[in-house]
Amino acid sequence: MKTYRLSKEEIFQWCSIPKEELACKEGLKVKLNVYEDKGALMEKLGNMMADEVIEHNQKGIPTKWVLPAGPTDEYDIFVRRVNEERISLKNLWIFHMDEFLDWEGRPLPVADTYESLEGTMNACFYGRIDEELNVPKEQRIWPRIDNIDYADNLCEELGGVDTVWAGVGATGLVAFNEAPRNYCYRLTVDEYAQGKTRIVELNDDSMVAMAHRSFGCCLDRIPPKAITLGFKVMLSAKRCVYMVGTGPWKQTVCRIILFSEPTLEYPVTLFPKYVPEVILCTTEETIDHPMAHETKGW
Repeated sequence: MKTYRLSKEEIFQWCSIPKEELACKEGLKVKLNVYEDKGALMEKLGNMMADEVIEHNQKGIPTKWVLPAGPTDEYDIFVRRVNEERISLKNLWIFHMDEFLDWEGRPLPVADTYESLEGTMNACFYGRIDEELNVPKEQRIWPRIDNIDYADNLCEELGGVDTVWAGVGATGLVAFNEAPRNYCYRLTVDEYAQGKTRIVELNDDSMVAMAHRSFGCCLDRIPPKAITLGFKVMLSAKRCVYMVGTGPWKQTVCRIILFSEPTLEYPVTLFPKYVPEVILCTTEETIDHPMAHETKGW
């Protein structure tokens, strides 16, 4: 596939469309679902998750997901329904997107800290589910540096995943599949789409974004490397749900999700080419854009 590069004219055009007109525009790459605010968005997502498990349990088939360690608000709704409605997760397989590594490419201690995504999920997800309903530990799949092919091989054995529940970065990352910017080698969209689990150096803009959001832009607090699922696992999905409720920080990437052809400049755009159903779930604020309004320099 020929490499597609965005132009600033395209981006400016997409960003200038009033949000009320987006749903009826021709050529949308994904389905657009807009909710009033982040609370309503996360409630809907948590209910979607619970409903999928219930449906598959009733059919007697496994549920296979890719999950992020952020956003996490949707897990409040999901966990509450699991415990209250006694929804069994014994047939749920979860491929976790990624985990931070230190500067030497080694795992950090598993704990309820920012630097430990496994610890975060233990605290906000697994640790809040009644044990008789919980996901078996052997079905909680984390990418590991000492068995780097395990997730890819298991996904293939299981016949792919059902749903990718995807947080999206401001520059289009999903998991730590960021825009490849190394000038020493070139990748095509199809090559990146076949990417396996691997160790990556985080792009500078991602580190700045995370530091700004959580630590007053203290860059030293952000681990500089990670191990991440590649697109090969994620693009095996039947469905991808983008979960984007961060407001101004994600307004431009939402427009690119809606209109762009697949491009490595924004890796999130790869999903519609390979996954049958792709949905952007977002908020009124996040789907708006300042360039769709009159702007002044003061």
